Amino acid sequence: MLLEVLFLQLLRLSLVSCQAKPGCQDKCGNISIPYPFGIGESCSREDLFTVGCDDTTNGSRTPIPYIKSGHINITDISLITGEITVSNYLAEDCYNESGRSNSNIPSFRLAHNGPLTFSSTKNKFTALGCDTVAAIKAMSEEDLTTGCISICNNNSTSMITEGSCDGFGCCQTSIPRGVRYFEVELGSYYNHSSVLQFNPCSYAFLVDQNWFRFGGIPDLSAGYKERNNGSVPLVLDWAIGNKTCQVAEVEPDYACVSQNSYCYDSTNGPGYRCNCTAGYQGNPYLKDSGGCEDIDECRTQPCKGICINTPGGYRCECPKGKNSVDPEQYECKSPFPLLQVTLGIGIPFIVALFVSWIYLGLQSRKFINFREELYRQNGGLHLQNLISEYPNITFKLFSEEDLERATNKFDKNNILGQGGQGMVYKGILPNNQVVAVKKSIMVNTMQGQQFANEMLILSQINHKNVVKLLGCCLEVEIPILVYEFISNGNLFHLIHGECQLSLKTRLRIAAEAACAIAYLHSAASPPIIHGDIKSSNILLDENYTPKVSDFGASKLTPTDKDQLLTFMQGTLGYLDPECLQTGILTEKSDVYSFGVVLVELLSRRKTVSQDGSERERNLANFFMTSIKDNSLMNVLDHEIMNEGEIDLIHEVSRLAKRCLSIQGKERPTMKEVATELEGLAVLENHPWVLNNPETESLLKKSSDTYAGDSSRSFTLDKRDVLSIEPGR
Repeated sequence: MLLEVLFLQLLRLSLVSCQAKPGCQDKCGNISIPYPFGIGESCSREDLFTVGCDDTTNGSRTPIPYIKSGHINITDISLITGEITVSNYLAEDCYNESGRSNSNIPSFRLAHNGPLTFSSTKNKFTALGCDTVAAIKAMSEEDLTTGCISICNNNSTSMITEGSCDGFGCCQTSIPRGVRYFEVELGSYYNHSSVLQFNPCSYAFLVDQNWFRFGGIPDLSAGYKERNNGSVPLVLDWAIGNKTCQVAEVEPDYACVSQNSYCYDSTNGPGYRCNCTAGYQGNPYLKDSGGCEDIDECRTQPCKGICINTPGGYRCECPKGKNSVDPEQYECKSPFPLLQVTLGIGIPFIVALFVSWIYLGLQSRKFINFREELYRQNGGLHLQNLISEYPNITFKLFSEEDLERATNKFDKNNILGQGGQGMVYKGILPNNQVVAVKKSIMVNTMQGQQFANEMLILSQINHKNVVKLLGCCLEVEIPILVYEFISNGNLFHLIHGECQLSLKTRLRIAAEAACAIAYLHSAASPPIIHGDIKSSNILLDENYTPKVSDFGASKLTPTDKDQLLTFMQGTLGYLDPECLQTGILTEKSDVYSFGVVLVELLSRRKTVSQDGSERERNLANFFMTSIKDNSLMNVLDHEIMNEGEIDLIHEVSRLAKRCLSIQGKERPTMKEVATELEGLAVLENHPWVLNNPETESLLKKSSDTYAGDSSRSFTLDKRDVLSIEPGR
């Protein structure tokens, strides 16, 4: 029976795939071109669906179809899934003993208002290499710059595992929905000097995740691009127009014209697609010949009796004079005496009912046991005991059903933000409290009891400038965290928005955020290293009071302060270069990241930018080199320069410079940073200080000394300056 069903599905797929518009070419080489796509004039729904066929090779090779609007080679088109598989070029960055020998960084652009988007569910951004920093700038309504790092050397080749893309030789991250254009950034930290013998090149590409499988060390050797003929498969989603089914179905150019078809909205950008209803096959975009036609299910002989095909289905009957309990599954036989028939039907039915009842009960119990096991593995029992020992703790353990009700089953309309680590949803609890629900896609490898202890510690953090952790759900594979809801966006949007931002406001936000981080470092017990300080992780309430968020249930201070982290995550542009080189995360790593935020506040520049000269692309590097060249004014925001507080700005810049020292031991502590910022904020508001000539003279002297001070600068390769946040 299973083979018959598979045969039916294959038959349907084969018939659907070859339905071109009548009178039009239906194939290019061995690739079917179904309508609404088409080869030639008037053979496609519109110009953006027009396909070219490269048959200029005079028979020397198979003709290749391509999308005319972008000359993109096609390897498959599917009507049923609404997908096109195309060829995508690889970015490569190669080195020899003399340095970089070859670098090719392509980009990929689809028509802005066209029917094609890069599939966010079928593709993964992937990088290969042992000295590799790769990033993808994906342009969509949810513009995102994200990427990953892959670092290994001769001493860690044993950690490079075939089939495992975990940051050793290979790393991956996702892209957002609705992407029509992306750029790839690819570079190296050490010019492959330590891995040159077995890994001379780095590669980065967006690829069909079902096709790609990391081959281990052989994939790191020279020639990976050539072994794949210079390209990898990439999946594109396609859709009709930019309207929903509800709007489009009443318009004259509605695409689902076949009588037995239905419409469904695209989940990756605007538009809709069509499909044949169950029991029908063909092309739902064609009205007459080739449209959705009834499947003759009887061709697969699904009956034990006589099969009768019906519109959209079939039925099985027994020949006259014979009967069967179910002629689809059981042979038709001559009738038995009433008692035998009754026993023959009744007893198996009762037995089947009893067995089904037992089976359903076992399955239900198995599911309950599975959830209970996840709860135990994630430390639920231990956390429950800890909560009972501390009656004043308000931390709550939520069930999965609680959070589904709060977020309307994690409805996409409740999404507050998303990144490589997962989604954050807005939720409303039964008491009408608004919360933020973080649903991660990354597995936490810590032991359940350790996780429970850390949950309890994080829930007790009580600081006006730190987002409160309210509870969690542990009966799922990856724990879901519940935070207080902050209503007014984040500091990144404030800095890079259009509103005016005075020096006073900038200093206040910086001082309060620094106090919060200092609290995590010194007042929390045990101390907490944030690990990903950046402006988008500093939320703002309705009064623009900063709230440090995402302080990471996965990142408490290790018991050994110098413990080597086995998995680094963060955002390039903010990432501590000393941590990147040593793999050791300390409180001074947060100080470096906060220094970048300070420069961001002073300059209103993005930490990573493709605009301007190569020198300006990394904000921290640009800031430090500008100080060294006595050209700091080129970095600062003209809005605060016009306020006339030049000496105060220099003092803040001096503090930022100390925070951005390459060596962690040369940086101040966060407590020192917070204290100095609070003092500068008070100084900015004190009228005596502002009008005192002696103070101005002292500040001027200080700033003169500062301007002449030299500083080492940390310079990244120009392709190494984009976000690599696998968790965001």
